[in-house]
Amino acid sequence: MTGPRRPDGGCHPRPLDSSGVNERGEDLLQEGARESPGRQLEALVAPLRFAVRDDFAALPRLHGFGELVRGAVTRARSAGAPDTPELLALAREGDAFEARDLAARRQAVGRIAAHLAALVPVPGDLQELARKARIGLTAARAGPAPRSARPAASASPASPASPAAPIGPAAPASPAAPASPAAPVGPPPAPRREATRAPPAAAGAAAVPPSLGPPSAPAPILPDPRTAAERAERRHLLQTPLARVPRVHPAPRALLEERGYLTVEQALEFLPRAWQDRTRVDPIAALRPGAEGTASGQVTYVRTQRMRSGKPMLKVGVSDGAGKLELVFFNPPPWRARQFAAGESILATGKVTEGFGGARQMTQPEVEKLSAGDSANVGRVVPVYPGPADYQHPALRKLMKRLCDEYAGQAVDDLPAAVRSRRGLAGRAEALRAIHFPEPGADLAAAAARGSAPFRRLIFEELFFLQLALARKRQGVRQESGIAFAAGPDALARAVSRLPFTLTAAQARALGEIAADMGRPEPMNRLLQGDVGSGKTAVAFAAAMLAVGSGYQVALMAPTEILAAQHARTLSGWLEGSGVEVALVTSQARGKGQKAVRQAVAEGRARIAVGTHALLEEDVSFERLGLVVVDEQHRFGVLQRAGLIGKGRRPDVLVMTATPIPRTLALAFYGDLDQSKITELPPGRTPVETAVFGDSQRRKAYQVARGELDAGRQVYVVYPLVAESEKSDLADATSGAAEIAKLFAPHPVGLLHGKLKAEEKDAVMGRFRSGELRILVATTVIEVGVDVPNASVMIVEHAERFGLSQLHQLRGRVGRGAAKSHCLLIAHFKKAGDEARERLEAMAATQDGFEIARVDLKLRGPGELLGTRQSGQRFLEVADLYRDEAILDEAREEAFALVAGDPELARPEHAAAAEALAERWAQRLSLAQVG
Repeated sequence: MTGPRRPDGGCHPRPLDSSGVNERGEDLLQEGARESPGRQLEALVAPLRFAVRDDFAALPRLHGFGELVRGAVTRARSAGAPDTPELLALAREGDAFEARDLAARRQAVGRIAAHLAALVPVPGDLQELARKARIGLTAARAGPAPRSARPAASASPASPASPAAPIGPAAPASPAAPASPAAPVGPPPAPRREATRAPPAAAGAAAVPPSLGPPSAPAPILPDPRTAAERAERRHLLQTPLARVPRVHPAPRALLEERGYLTVEQALEFLPRAWQDRTRVDPIAALRPGAEGTASGQVTYVRTQRMRSGKPMLKVGVSDGAGKLELVFFNPPPWRARQFAAGESILATGKVTEGFGGARQMTQPEVEKLSAGDSANVGRVVPVYPGPADYQHPALRKLMKRLCDEYAGQAVDDLPAAVRSRRGLAGRAEALRAIHFPEPGADLAAAAARGSAPFRRLIFEELFFLQLALARKRQGVRQESGIAFAAGPDALARAVSRLPFTLTAAQARALGEIAADMGRPEPMNRLLQGDVGSGKTAVAFAAAMLAVGSGYQVALMAPTEILAAQHARTLSGWLEGSGVEVALVTSQARGKGQKAVRQAVAEGRARIAVGTHALLEEDVSFERLGLVVVDEQHRFGVLQRAGLIGKGRRPDVLVMTATPIPRTLALAFYGDLDQSKITELPPGRTPVETAVFGDSQRRKAYQVARGELDAGRQVYVVYPLVAESEKSDLADATSGAAEIAKLFAPHPVGLLHGKLKAEEKDAVMGRFRSGELRILVATTVIEVGVDVPNASVMIVEHAERFGLSQLHQLRGRVGRGAAKSHCLLIAHFKKAGDEARERLEAMAATQDGFEIARVDLKLRGPGELLGTRQSGQRFLEVADLYRDEAILDEAREEAFALVAGDPELARPEHAAAAEALAERWAQRLSLAQVG
């Protein structure tokens, strides 16, 4: 099974044809993958080329690549690859890949290409990328990289000297591998077959062309594997890269790869968005104008003609012997006319119209050539996938049908059998097959709404493992040794005695729950929710005083310097004369002052440290950190929160949010945390009247603002941009401030945005707070934390461009005094879509932050509310927290019960779930944990 000897003693493999089979009929793609370490690493070439194409344009869509790198290295080692420095470096890059931001991933891709090029041959585009990356790697090392161990004659002239000998043979490129993973302009060419004429069908009778034959029988679904080795073998098979599956046409494969579906398992999780029932193929004479129809017949003519506009139009005649149909394609690409040949059997699906003389027509139909044995596109319910064009679907369906038939039956059922039985859930393999290719008579409307039984199975599985991870984390936290603070009634009374007001009933209830946690010896992990202005800071202050009273320090981390400074100022005012020092730690205010502040924190003289991300810096240390408070928690990443927690010996953690979290989102992503809510506003707070104005109605909004200014109150005006941009026609704060100053003269106007220096921000906010400035023009830098009771009007320009959470936060900046307040949303409706209009209507309809968050969840998904919108990672692929609340409750009940009875998942019946949690689900669930 080997070819001629190479100079280094290895063997060249025999050339493969496009099907992956050599001239002796040997399936070398599979056999070579078992034998050759190099083949294992070559699996990284296709996703690398996908990532770097068009100047890394596709990199954000490359999901799970770090895991793919690690898997390739592991399989190469298993196949005998030595642990060379390059292989070890490749493994390290894979370990860290998913944790990096987009810019760092781009650099990492270059390094991965460099390490890979040192081990196996790579194409020219990756060679150039590797060369550039190697320059940086060489500069970072002491001395030049070692020379390649390969003879110079065997190196490609375009390839630079590699720093290590390659692991595998320099295999010639398979003819099946495309030069680029991009899909071709036209549909994949079909092999020529002798046309088979379909016999005439009686009018009104359902017909499936007999030449197609019955649907192909899939491989049987295998029973649950009993041993870890069997499960590992089947999981390994499902991780086969699509590029290694024999006889896969490059066009449909590229459709999947360019969407980030690189392996068989990932491809099976590319779920349809709709289905077409093709169990009935209507006679042409039975087609009814105005209705969707599917008919088959033979091509009778192919004509290209010009429309009045001069653009081409293609007409294709089809006949089944009893009726005639004309297919019409406007402005067709050149390949479309070549798609048809007289006498060929085709299947056409589309809306039927009535043409000239009453003839039946279909305009821009989906057309497929019929071939013997084609069970993917006709005679069954067929899937319609999101994204590909109509003409790309036939080949894609054939690939997906093959993957379902040959691989889906190997799927390991990670859900425990007892859970599946209790909840009446199908097996994973059965669900995947039924989703891609439903049986005739299946409820397609329910499937389209993801409410069918097969979808319910996948939704339950996704939510179950999310809850299982949270349940195990919660169990682990409770088993850790924490701090038992003095938090009895006397200590609690002393903690609240410094507040200049009485807590509301809701604040007192939340503080009681926090104090009970702090008094226990296990670490507290609690989420405090409260609408804007509900008094979360007062509750956090009382919790901080419990920690300080027990001899510990407190760290309070806020997302912006403005909010951090306000917290420090508020806490210092409440603690005046108490002897408790509050330190404000910032990044930008360097110098002797900051050095002294950090020293006070390190020595324990400052008992409360308030700051932004600066608290995470290495030179910020604590003498005895006991409580970590994170305000606006969705603004911080998991690693940032963990970094602050790591500065103490497992301190208690209180995370706060003024963005109310819907129940389903709280259960799904904060299910490991105990939760407290402040559900009422302090006395004296008045509801904010919200109104939406079109751009042409802004004078009415300005009249409201002018009236409030004349009454002695103050106004915010918020813009989406800092300065004018050539790439956007949005209004900006800088230009807006000049315009506002003219319109509202003589009232003084100030400008505040994130590009100002810290001292400039402080100066502007100080003047506005004191009343010297009557109008503050700003960006969303004021979204959180700004508290000026005399401000009674919030004007938001281009309100259609803001999310609901942002708008609700901005509205919370007013209504903080006794005067009636107004939130005036000015929208450019000509540029606003339906979603934007729904957001603005929700804002005007309710003051309830939890209802607003629920609408936000429906419109924008969990990423916006969690602050992970730009992470490039979707937490939930199938489940929808707005839709699937009942399934979430079931999954949570099962997961928490399982962990309560088997905390380590050590029982044999839970082994598959434990493996899946540690391997298949670990990466996706990592960002759902709050540290």
